[in-house]
Amino acid sequence: MSMQLNTVPRPRRRRGRALRRLFMLMFFLLAIFGSIYWFFVLRASTEHVQPYDGAKDVIVFEGKRMDATYLLDGEQILLPFDFIKEKIDPAIFWDEPTRSVIVTTKDKVLRMESGEVVAHLNKQPVNLQVPVKEVEGKRYVPLDPLTKLYPFAFERKADTGVLLVEQEGYEIEQAHVIGGEEKQLVRVGASHRTPIVSELSSGDTVDVLGEQEGYYRVLTASGIAGFLPEKSVEMSGKRKVSLQHAGSSGEQVAWKPDGQKVNMVWEHVVSKNPNVAQIETLPGVNVIAPTWFELKDAEGTLINRADSAYVKWAHKRGYQVWGLVTNGFNPDWTQSVLGSYDKRDKLIVQLIHYAHLYDLDGINIDFENVYYEDKERLVQFVRELTPYLHQQGLTVSIDVTIKSNAKTWSMFLDRKALAEVVDYMAVMTYDEHWAASPKAGSVASLPWVEAGLQGVLEEVPNEKLLLGVPFYTRLWTEAKQADGTVKVSSKALSMPRAQEWIAERKLTPVLDKASGQQYVEYRDPKDGNVYKMWLEDVSSMAKRMELVKKYDLAGVASWRRGFEVPEIWPTIEEGLKNAITAQ
Repeated sequence: MSMQLNTVPRPRRRRGRALRRLFMLMFFLLAIFGSIYWFFVLRASTEHVQPYDGAKDVIVFEGKRMDATYLLDGEQILLPFDFIKEKIDPAIFWDEPTRSVIVTTKDKVLRMESGEVVAHLNKQPVNLQVPVKEVEGKRYVPLDPLTKLYPFAFERKADTGVLLVEQEGYEIEQAHVIGGEEKQLVRVGASHRTPIVSELSSGDTVDVLGEQEGYYRVLTASGIAGFLPEKSVEMSGKRKVSLQHAGSSGEQVAWKPDGQKVNMVWEHVVSKNPNVAQIETLPGVNVIAPTWFELKDAEGTLINRADSAYVKWAHKRGYQVWGLVTNGFNPDWTQSVLGSYDKRDKLIVQLIHYAHLYDLDGINIDFENVYYEDKERLVQFVRELTPYLHQQGLTVSIDVTIKSNAKTWSMFLDRKALAEVVDYMAVMTYDEHWAASPKAGSVASLPWVEAGLQGVLEEVPNEKLLLGVPFYTRLWTEAKQADGTVKVSSKALSMPRAQEWIAERKLTPVLDKASGQQYVEYRDPKDGNVYKMWLEDVSSMAKRMELVKKYDLAGVASWRRGFEVPEIWPTIEEGLKNAITAQ
């Protein structure tokens, strides 16, 4: 029995010591884990780092850091050309032959040559502090003249060197820092464990760019981007960029006939001008566009067929005169001229001179048969020409085709970009079946015209668009050949000549529902040839005016005066009046 009394307590003491050791180990482990947790999770970082990883000459565009940086030449800032093109002005142009940067606005043209400290603004010399530079294959443009042209605010922060760029009208939420004497830390990420990039005092203002996990993404007044805890700021309203000028002296307001649609007709001048005494009244017409100026060579020289007497006659009758300039449909000359600033400028100077000399009211641009690779250069030419014409109070219009996959006929036209520059655009909705077409058909069937018009309206505002209409038709001949094939040929006929041809053969036109036009067909008993015509007349013209009304177009442009029958003018005039009434 004594043996039992001696052996019972021993296991209990061992178990107690084991438990104490276990508790001590657990406490030790918890202490270590807690220290690690505090150090790596709860402990806030006190590391300070340079904003933007220490990068210099940083550009921040509307709160977002750009990859590109600016140059600083003394006190002068130069912006990367690519940044300007991407964010500020997609139309800024690099002219390789003259190594010049060209900036165009609604009323100004600025040319800055590489390495030259004298630029030209609307052909007037302007002194630059620094020239356009090329550094390591990248182009840089002096900022100073751009601030007068673009509706953007540019501000370089002296303490950080950050350049803030914001467009007029840009709005952003703002907040002010709260927290008394304690500094609020701006961190590189949405966590207290990330390094500090800036310290702010109570009352400091920040732009609030976004929200993330209890933090606001902010931009400080010094241009430093980072994160602040939401509890450390209080929202204070919106900031909106407002400038005293918007880079332009005022947008050109396109001429419009009082209470009317534009009713333009082209005057075809081949060598000499028509005898105005023989031109009958043109009821409803308010614009005449004579084909007076034509590209003569690859240097930009113009043939001039303008006539002061014609202008005086037109003005006396209340017609505006928009002189037409054509590229002569020569793609090689066109490429040479469009490819060089100096040649484009030569062409522009001539047009400015002739517009002033002949007291013109506008210029109508008709460039056709242009290489597809000159698409952007044609837009640039129009951008460089238009400000000078607007400066003289002239209306600028351009003629385009409908969309198609023909490169030199349609695809070279950037209708959207051109429409942003010009006052009016005339869409030449004719030549559906052209002179050398292998198949006989209408010059401009109504369904084809409407479909083409709809395509152009996808890119061009209706208030700028003129519907081009034909005053001619084609007489088609289908001649059976000895081998059984049929040879198709055609010739253009004016409205009066088409009527004469029909009358001579005592034919009666019938409505062709597919084209929406009157149609005649005749088989010659002598040779068996089949003749076909889809007629342009009062009925087809009335239907075209319905399209002007349906799509609320700016008006109509007719090719050409002299091909019409007299009754066509009242038809167009009445149709345009109805289009206005419907608005």
